[in-house]
Amino acid sequence: MSTELMLRLEIDALNADYAAALDERRFDDWPEFFVDDAKYTVQARENYDRKLPLALIALESKGMMKDRVYGITQTIYHGPYYTRHVVGPARITAGEGERIRAEANYAVFRTRPGDASEVYNVGRYVDEIVRTGGGLKFAHRLCVYDSEMVLNSLIYPV
Repeated sequence: MSTELMLRLEIDALNADYAAALDERRFDDWPEFFVDDAKYTVQARENYDRKLPLALIALESKGMMKDRVYGITQTIYHGPYYTRHVVGPARITAGEGERIRAEANYAVFRTRPGDASEVYNVGRYVDEIVRTGGGLKFAHRLCVYDSEMVLNSLIYPV
């Protein structure tokens, strides 16, 4: 099997594990997909395409991600809902040594108990991934969402 194909499979497995952790509400696991100085950004496509810096969420370290998890699990009150992430296959856009750039399309569906499912957020992940002793981890996950309107508020990671 080619090296590039193996790398794609590793990235697809990383994305699948990431999505499963969020869909199973294992929020304490979420920061562990990132290196310590990683960035996590959720940005509208319009701002991304125009190279404007404004983002809906901009976390600049694993510590900030852990703070976000604390907020999600301990302080924020909202109507309950479940998410389901559907992530397309990764496309490697660049590779420089231990740093890999990849993209994958995603769709997040939201279901409130007793209600119908709805499309919550759709876009693409623009990732910088590094190989560590613990496997692949995100150095930067940029979630570029296509939706012009975000339903209610964005509470859980995308």
